[in-house]
Amino acid sequence: MNPSEKFIREKLEERQLNGAYRTLKPENNLVDFCSNDYLGLAHSQVLKDWIREEADNNTNVLNGSTGSRLLSGNLSYTENVEQEIAAFHQSEAGLIYNSGYDANLGLFSSLPQRGDTIIIDELIHASIIDGARLSYANRYTFKHNDLQSLEEKLKHAKGNCYVVIESVYSMDGDTPPIEDILSLTEKYNAQLIVDEAHAVGLYGKGVINELGLENKVFARIITFGKALGCHGAIVLGSKQLREYLINFSRSFIYTTAASFHQIAAIKMAYKLLPLSDNSIKTLQENIQLFKSTITELNSNLLPSDSAIQCLIIGSNEKARKMANGIQNAGFDVRPILSPTVSQGTERLRICLHSFNTFNEINLLAKTIHKLTYA
Repeated sequence: MNPSEKFIREKLEERQLNGAYRTLKPENNLVDFCSNDYLGLAHSQVLKDWIREEADNNTNVLNGSTGSRLLSGNLSYTENVEQEIAAFHQSEAGLIYNSGYDANLGLFSSLPQRGDTIIIDELIHASIIDGARLSYANRYTFKHNDLQSLEEKLKHAKGNCYVVIESVYSMDGDTPPIEDILSLTEKYNAQLIVDEAHAVGLYGKGVINELGLENKVFARIITFGKALGCHGAIVLGSKQLREYLINFSRSFIYTTAASFHQIAAIKMAYKLLPLSDNSIKTLQENIQLFKSTITELNSNLLPSDSAIQCLIIGSNEKARKMANGIQNAGFDVRPILSPTVSQGTERLRICLHSFNTFNEINLLAKTIHKLTYA
């Protein structure tokens, strides 16, 4: 066995011993309490029909994009969709990326320069961490949602400073004190960047729009693979930021562009979202039902008003065992293990949807209670 194969085997064995070994699982027939399809748009027959009609109405398009957007892959259709999405979110401009990971990688690796500063919440998404690591900027982390910790880091910032948060955190489901954070960034002449991946849908256009802060935030990242039910992402900001990213963002420049069909799906999802008020209302009711039911039975629920509800279990082994028991009862709930979350905070991540029924939610809560005290 060569040294590389030996290294791979040892690392996999180490992960298995730690109870953190990952495997891919195909689709199943369990009740969905796992996916990010919060409003059910990924299942929507209406959305499927609209996408098909949009494709039928644009018969001259190709199956693939044929190249990067700077070469042969750019479409006026894509640029029009970017403008429509930017207007929807009351932003000056936007640039579509092939995924949320690509968007964060491209933004944070290209914008902060040597001598600049990036300050991120300790629970920020891995894609933002990876993007920041690729920059030459100074990097600091502040305690989760802790204003005092953030201010201490801001005092030491140099150059252009970017503070980065999520409006709904992907692993805890909570929302930070955005207005207070914005006051701090203004005090220290820093720019605030907000990832809205898990907020759009539940909070309509996103938390920033709900709070009326769209003109005070430097940039937003909106992803389409959660409540919008399709795929891709957009960075929203000024026209000048858009032009900068086109020129310097490597994950935009050096990749094949999204196909017409992917962009058409995004356009139709944005057409459907404003008509989804009933689904949003039902989702909010389901969140409150789950919270009120589970807190009567289990005290380990993290504070969250979003579709992401998490129960701290405390070890990889226990989280796996609990998840397996819940899946055996017919509910698709997945464990979130270390190192994805810090050791000791291993959890069940329960995602609620507009299509989950009251009966399913009650049965899930009772199943969790039964397994907790078995």
